[in-house]
Amino acid sequence: MDNLLSIVTFIPLIAALILLVFLRGEDEAAQRNAKWLALVATSATFLVSLFVLAQFDPNDTGFQLVEERDWLLGLKYKMGVDGISVLFVMLTTFLMPLTIAACWNVEHRVKEYMAAFLILETLMLGVFTALDLILFYLFFEGSLIPMFLIIGIWGGKQRIYAAFKFFLYTFLGSVLMLVAMLAMYIDAGTTDIPTLLNHQFSADSYTVAGREILGGMQTLMWFAFFASFAVKMPMWPVHTWLPDAHVQAPTAGSVILAAILLKMGGYGFLRFSLPMFPVASDLWGPLVLWLSVIAIVYTSLVALAQTDMKKLIAYSSVAHMGYVTMGIFAANQQGVEGAIFQMLSHGFVSGALFLCVGVIYDRMHTREIDAYGGLVNRMPVYALVFMLFTMANVGLPGTSGFVGEFLTIVGVFQVNTWVAFCAATGVILSASYALWLYRRVTLGALLKESLRSISDMTLRERAIFAPLVVMTLLLGVYPALVTDITGPSVEALVSSYQTALAEADAALRLAQN
Repeated sequence: MDNLLSIVTFIPLIAALILLVFLRGEDEAAQRNAKWLALVATSATFLVSLFVLAQFDPNDTGFQLVEERDWLLGLKYKMGVDGISVLFVMLTTFLMPLTIAACWNVEHRVKEYMAAFLILETLMLGVFTALDLILFYLFFEGSLIPMFLIIGIWGGKQRIYAAFKFFLYTFLGSVLMLVAMLAMYIDAGTTDIPTLLNHQFSADSYTVAGREILGGMQTLMWFAFFASFAVKMPMWPVHTWLPDAHVQAPTAGSVILAAILLKMGGYGFLRFSLPMFPVASDLWGPLVLWLSVIAIVYTSLVALAQTDMKKLIAYSSVAHMGYVTMGIFAANQQGVEGAIFQMLSHGFVSGALFLCVGVIYDRMHTREIDAYGGLVNRMPVYALVFMLFTMANVGLPGTSGFVGEFLTIVGVFQVNTWVAFCAATGVILSASYALWLYRRVTLGALLKESLRSISDMTLRERAIFAPLVVMTLLLGVYPALVTDITGPSVEALVSSYQTALAEADAALRLAQN
C-alpha cells in the first residue's frame, strides 16, 4: 500500500473532523457516541499500524514506506520510517485506544475532549514519520495546541497556570529550532531530512581559552535544536513545567504527556543532533552527560519529598529521561539502543503509573499520599498491578525498566566511568521513592474510614491494564523484540557518527600542519 503511513497518521484527524462536524448535542447518547467513535478510530489506527510493522524490514537501515509529493510553495510532503522511528509509531498507536478507554467517565464537553486526543494522535504520529524539516516542525509545534487545551480546559484548579507554563516553555525553545532550520535550508538548499543527514555542515575550528576546537555553524545549530529538545524531554534545569502540567492535567492527558510527548525530545536528538551535527554533539556531549546525571540524582531526591502522587511520578519521569539523554550522547551502540529501549519502556510503565493514580483518584478525588493506606485490604487486584509497575519503574530484572537502564549505564561506562557511577545511584534512589509511595498507599492496616467502602478495579480498568502488563513483562524477558528492529539502524547511526568525527579530526590535523 503506497500511502500506508499517511493513512495511519490521518485516520484520527478524519475521525476528529467527523466528530466535530456531524455529532450534535450534549446528551448522554451523544457523549457515548463520541467516546465510541474515538475508541474505534484509535483502535483502527493501531490495527493499520500493524501493517506498517509487518512491511518493515529491520535489516534495511534506510527509510522505508516513503511517500513523497509536492505540497505547498515548493515544499515537499514526505513521510517514512526507519528502525529508530517505527517503534515510536507503534507505541503511539498502541497507547491511544487504552487512553481513550481510560477517560470513559468524562462528562464535561466530551465531544471536544475526544477530538483533542484524536488530533493530538495525528500530530504525534506526524512527528515520527515526517521526512521534511518544515513538515516535522509543523507537527512538532502543532502537538502543543491540543495538549494545551486538554490541560487548560479539563485540568485541575491551577490548570490555566500549568497550561500556559507548558506552552511557553516548549514553544520558546522551539523558536530557536525554527531559526536553525532556516539556516540549514540556506546552507544545504533543501529541507529534505534524508538529504540533510548526508550533508556536512560547517565545523570550522575556533579558539577558546587558547585551545583550538571544532564547532562553527554546527555548534550554533546544535544548541538551537538542543534548546527545543531539552525542554521537551525535559532535561534539568528546564524541567519545572512538567510537574505542574502533570498535576493539573486529567489522567489521560498525563498518560500521553509522559508516555509519548516527552519522547519527541529524545527522538529529535536521535534524528537531528547526533547525525547532522556530530562534531558539536561530541564537543558538548560531556555537558549533556553531567546534566543527565544531575537530573537523575536531583529529581529523584525531590521525588522523595513529594506529597502528591502525580507530582512524585512526574519527577520520576524527569529522572528516567536522564538515562535517555545520557545513553544518546554516549553515542555508542549500547547507549543509543538503551536510550530507545528506555523511552519505549517508560511509555508503558509511566503511562500505567498515571493510570494507577487515576483509578483511585476517580474513587476518592484526591491525590494526596496521606489520604490513602492499606488499599490492599480492599483492592487486592489494584495492589498487584500497582506493585508490578512500581517494580518496573525501579528497574527490577524481568521487567522492561531493567533492560533500558542497564544498557544505558553500560554504554556510558565505556565513555565516562564517573558519570556511569553517579547515574547508577539513581537506581537506588528510584527504589527509595517508588517503594515508599507503594508502602504508604497500599500496605498496612486500613485505618481511614473513608477508604472502607472503596471498590477494586472494574472489568474495564483491568482490560486497560492487561496490555500494559503484557508488554512490560514481555520486553523484560525478550528485549530482542525491540533490539532486533532498532539494532541495524542504530549501528548505522553510530558508524556514521564516528566516521564524521574521524573525518573532522583528520581535517583539523591537516589544517594545523
